[in-house]
Amino acid sequence: MKTVLISGAGIAGSALAYWLRQHGFAPTVVEHASGPRSGGQAVDIRGAALDVVERMGLLDGARANRTRMRGMSVLDGDGKEIHRSTETTFSSGRLDSDDIELLREDLVRILHERASSKAEFVFGDSVTALDQDEDGIRVAFEHSRPRTFDLVVGADGLYSAVRRLAFGPEEQFARHLGMHLAIFSADNFLALEDWQLWLRDGEAGYGIYPVRDNSELRITFGFAAEPLFAGQRDAEQQKKLVARRMAALRWETPRLLKAMRNAPDFYFDAMMQIRMDRWSQGRVVLLGDAAYCASPLSGQGTSLALVGAYVLADALGRAAGDHLTAFASYEGRMRSFVELNQALATENPGGPAAEASVERAKNAIALDG
Repeated sequence: MKTVLISGAGIAGSALAYWLRQHGFAPTVVEHASGPRSGGQAVDIRGAALDVVERMGLLDGARANRTRMRGMSVLDGDGKEIHRSTETTFSSGRLDSDDIELLREDLVRILHERASSKAEFVFGDSVTALDQDEDGIRVAFEHSRPRTFDLVVGADGLYSAVRRLAFGPEEQFARHLGMHLAIFSADNFLALEDWQLWLRDGEAGYGIYPVRDNSELRITFGFAAEPLFAGQRDAEQQKKLVARRMAALRWETPRLLKAMRNAPDFYFDAMMQIRMDRWSQGRVVLLGDAAYCASPLSGQGTSLALVGAYVLADALGRAAGDHLTAFASYEGRMRSFVELNQALATENPGGPAAEASVERAKNAIALDG
């Protein structure tokens, strides 16, 4: 039984672990965090990704955890409503769609529960070195003893350690999209009931929506800027930066900034895409954001991760141990699907054309191809 190390226990990594086991591989998942990660925004399962989730037997579970939005309001800088809709929201699209919006932490939990009996999971550790030859790939870890695997998959996100070790610095592949986002949770002090609020004034704005039966809020601050804080991961400094950028906004901004300062799950980053000519190097292959991050602005990162995991595992299963053939098949099947979905963040014009672009992109792959 061929052994596969997967770096990253998020959506892509956990889904891949499940599918690899279904194809007769022995997957091990290593994750830097101490357990499945919590926090984050609502994410969407769309198009072909719905078929993947259904084939995993998780469609009902995903639907049971979906958000229950009735609509949204768009506000001006003073908090006055200038538009409302009960047909669509900015976070999930059309409310009458079959697509599923749920919190990222809920999807990660659901996938981990399904995959944990199929794979070995090692939390609180990370990959530090890779040394491959014709017989396998020796992996060094931050804490554990070195181990040798047949294959290594980097499913460790935008700042992938596996990508850096196998392909080089992220600066070669990262494309900045001119936006920064901060995401955090707070008590529902606005008393929202299944209703989203979106405010924008100039180059900054935010979205607010309730979760957990309206007991909590998820808040997303966004502002336009060139790349900031290169290599900076200090949350307190990031909070100060966001507060400066958002300070000119009015309405409930002071209370939102106060909630941000106290948030235990604060996340901040530049909106970037990863563009690579190839996703594999010998016995190493990349998956999800590590290979082809589309950014939250696309709304398709989760679907790319789920579909990519299915296609990669399927290619490995069909190739009868020939990983070079499998990796080439995976890239060949995924490349146009990735490009269409990345374009949603960079070329999408908005309005009816945007809706048509999403419909085309989310279904632009055949799982049984």
